[in-house]
Amino acid sequence: MKIINNQIYLEDVPVTELAQAYGTPTYVYEENRIRENFRRALNAFRKYYSDFRFFYAIKANNNLAIANILRQEGAGIDAASVNEILLAQKIGLGGEDVMFSGNFLSDDDIRQGLKSGVIFNLDDPSLLPRVLKFGRPELLSFRVNPGYGKSEVGEFVTNAGPGAKFGTHPDQVLDAYRQAKEAGITRFGAHMMPGSCIRDPEYFRFITELVMDIIGKTGKELGIDFEFIDLGGGLGIPYRHEDHVLDIEKAAEMVADMFRKKIAEYGLKPPRLMMEPARYFVGDAGYIIGTVHAIKDSYSRIIGTDVSMNTLARPAMYGAYHHIYVNGREDEPRIPLGLCGQVCENTDFWVKDRPLPEGISLGDLIVVENAGAYGYVMSYQYNGRLRPAEVLVNGKEHALIRERETIDDLTRNVYVPERLLK
Repeated sequence: MKIINNQIYLEDVPVTELAQAYGTPTYVYEENRIRENFRRALNAFRKYYSDFRFFYAIKANNNLAIANILRQEGAGIDAASVNEILLAQKIGLGGEDVMFSGNFLSDDDIRQGLKSGVIFNLDDPSLLPRVLKFGRPELLSFRVNPGYGKSEVGEFVTNAGPGAKFGTHPDQVLDAYRQAKEAGITRFGAHMMPGSCIRDPEYFRFITELVMDIIGKTGKELGIDFEFIDLGGGLGIPYRHEDHVLDIEKAAEMVADMFRKKIAEYGLKPPRLMMEPARYFVGDAGYIIGTVHAIKDSYSRIIGTDVSMNTLARPAMYGAYHHIYVNGREDEPRIPLGLCGQVCENTDFWVKDRPLPEGISLGDLIVVENAGAYGYVMSYQYNGRLRPAEVLVNGKEHALIRERETIDDLTRNVYVPERLLK
């Protein structure tokens, strides 16, 4: 994003042009920013450990145009559900280019996962006997919960530690792999999740050491090699302008140094090192363009826009912060204002006492920053509000990559019994 003569541009396209072409609210993604983010991170990790690969956690943004950008850059896909495996297949990825990391799987999930031939990453050892009823994975890993987790976007998204629902307890890891080996499985990996949106390189060193001690002892005692070790995602971005940027070079160096140290300590055959971020690639490449539709003066001044909690759920869900720009007014003095959407819930009052341009007026365009991850994928249709369009910009070019929903989408799968129509 850039501001020229007080006008906001996404890459080289004015937001006024995008709003006129596609309406609002609309998600817009900068293709070149996605590629730059991916290459920066990949170059950093391969600099310090050459046998490295990223798997893109498609849950964060499942638009196939976005996924194809990352496929072109060399990413595999981390799938949290069978449907995400199918999305990976739609962009030409399958087999061991896909990691299936579902949790609390149904029998149908297991059958379809086995049929797809992807890497099976089991959340819990109790799943193994159920998996073996239907087949034997070619390549199997367990998700380890090392007992620690960290998040910079709220406790509800920590994803690891004693309070998380995910992963295998450290005391159960050895037995889990022993059972898998005794069942005839011969190819193994290991997986963990460090947390969410972490910008402290030292934490990645710490969590690498922790999980490698668990995995190293397991491999040494059972005499098994690990083809890969996936350190999960969690590479963070700053949401507030005063927050520091993750030093990706330092993080990569610390992780790789600790990784090599533990490989040597436990006499492991050097495995591939993998990670599965998404926010780092797409989070700061995505924006929402919205329109000011109403201004209310009551107990406070509230700016009403068409960006509602059903458009961007994160602020209402766990108080997430997103910076807001107002096109044409970024050079104005600021006063504390509130901002809300059009949903009939007070949690849709998702900005309060935020310094915003004092001259904000009806018809102004707002731009919501850092909306590329966990934005559109978490949108919904409450109050009959329809999901927005998605647009990709590349230089001066822009293209629709998902149509705005219509009333037909709201009623498409609804059937009314004949007796109710009389």
